Amino acid sequence: MTSVLTSASAQTLDDLQNDGKNTDNVLTYGMGYHQRRYSPLHQIDKSNVKRLVPVWNLSLDNPFGEQAQPLVYNGVMYVTNAKDTVAIDVATGKQLWKTPVNWPPDTTKVVCCGISNKGPAIYDGKVFRTTLDAFVVALDQKDGKEIWRQKAAEWKDGFSLTVAPLVANGVLLTGISGAEFGIRGFLDGWDPQSGTHLWRRFTVAAPGEPGGDTWPKTDAYLHGGGSTWITGSYDPALDLVYWGTGNAGPWNPVDRPGDNLYTAAVIALRPKTGEIVWHYQFTPNDMFDYDACWELILADIPVEGQTRQVVMQLNRNGFLYVLDRTNGKLLSAKPFETVNWATHVDMKTGRPIESDIAKKVRAGEQIELWPTQRGAKNWPHAAFNPETGLLYANTQHQGRLYRFLPPQPYKAGDRFIFVENLRAPHPQGEPIAHVDAIDPLTATQRWRVPLWDHPHWAAIVATGGGLLFTGKETGEFIALDAGTGKTIWQFQTGSGINAQPITYTHDGKQYVTVLSGLGGIYFNQARGELKNVPQGGSVWTFALLPD
Repeated sequence: MTSVLTSASAQTLDDLQNDGKNTDNVLTYGMGYHQRRYSPLHQIDKSNVKRLVPVWNLSLDNPFGEQAQPLVYNGVMYVTNAKDTVAIDVATGKQLWKTPVNWPPDTTKVVCCGISNKGPAIYDGKVFRTTLDAFVVALDQKDGKEIWRQKAAEWKDGFSLTVAPLVANGVLLTGISGAEFGIRGFLDGWDPQSGTHLWRRFTVAAPGEPGGDTWPKTDAYLHGGGSTWITGSYDPALDLVYWGTGNAGPWNPVDRPGDNLYTAAVIALRPKTGEIVWHYQFTPNDMFDYDACWELILADIPVEGQTRQVVMQLNRNGFLYVLDRTNGKLLSAKPFETVNWATHVDMKTGRPIESDIAKKVRAGEQIELWPTQRGAKNWPHAAFNPETGLLYANTQHQGRLYRFLPPQPYKAGDRFIFVENLRAPHPQGEPIAHVDAIDPLTATQRWRVPLWDHPHWAAIVATGGGLLFTGKETGEFIALDAGTGKTIWQFQTGSGINAQPITYTHDGKQYVTVLSGLGGIYFNQARGELKNVPQGGSVWTFALLPD
């Protein structure tokens, strides 16, 4: 057999564009530019999934938690976490190389939600990643040696990087984290060959810029949030990148009246220049940390008897949005979970209509907010099956006691939110979360599985075998019947699963891989409840036991 590393030749833009058609490879975040997290593979199906067994397991020697989606090219898997970048032989699980990421220990003081990394990008023989101390790095795919490294921002000012990069039309795009620390968010475009910085698109408009009139005539925009910490989607035919933006800052909006563009929005931009072609803001003047960084799923679906090119998001604010991805026109906005901060979204204006609850918190009262600031759905990604036309998501059913605190002057590297956010008594007899199969246009559940102990904090992958793969905080990697939501297989991985499964073929056989390793925001907030779940990262790969 030829060495897997010598066979790992350069990837082209066509390879990336066709990700998903060649099931031997997984080349992009979301298993395709469209971020559907769907594979047509069906060797593993509902009738035989009980024969799924681990074929290899590799320790990542990482105590911080695993959230990444692996990539696969020509028999080599590429995995990242906050600590290392690792190349693995997919057939054997043998580590081929490991390149450490060295960041200053104090960097963790400006990390909002866990020491993590969402994954790499690969293109033209290079592996690209971001680092906790806000660098963008290119490694040689063959041996892991560093080719270039560029500083995106100063971590001491509250910036960090956990996002998986995106290569679109020959440009490497990266986002930024730090909205809870008073940053001004942005997207960057880089030359993937040299690391040259090509452009920066701020997601918080300044005075005199388009959208600048939605901010007060003060320096509030300089600390206005709008982080970009989840990878965008890309439509090569339209040459548009779709990227979600984070919450406005601080959470208490008293010093930033106005809509605060382009926070809590989707922006559609040209990858070559960063030019914004259109935008849609989900939560104007966001005061609940209802950012919009989540996955933006591209699909062509029937809307009122006509096939429309859409972009969909299960937003943290509790509404499921469907937009025309050619122009940003709102096609549907319906609640998919309990929502009390808004009564509905006005389809003529596209704006949410705030409820009396929202008016009370603006007046300084404490409220019980639904959904909680963690959202009706957090970052763990949904899947869309184009065959069923349904979205599959791990959702949350929780409220919080919420009120504003007096704002304080900005100080670099300090938290910049100014709210009190406390656990509310949960309604008796109600689950705290669900796994849902959701109709995109009506936001109604075709089926709903209640979760009583912990939300699932892992992404979902849907397959042509009628299965959904996801994971639990308590360590079980599970397969669900996509028709009913019933768990029909599970395997205990030894630590909590907060990561993103993938499925692919190698030598004609279907495999499923997931990273295990407890960490992240939910673990930080539920540490006592999960005290008996060990930490420690590893990669698990599964295949069918032969007959």
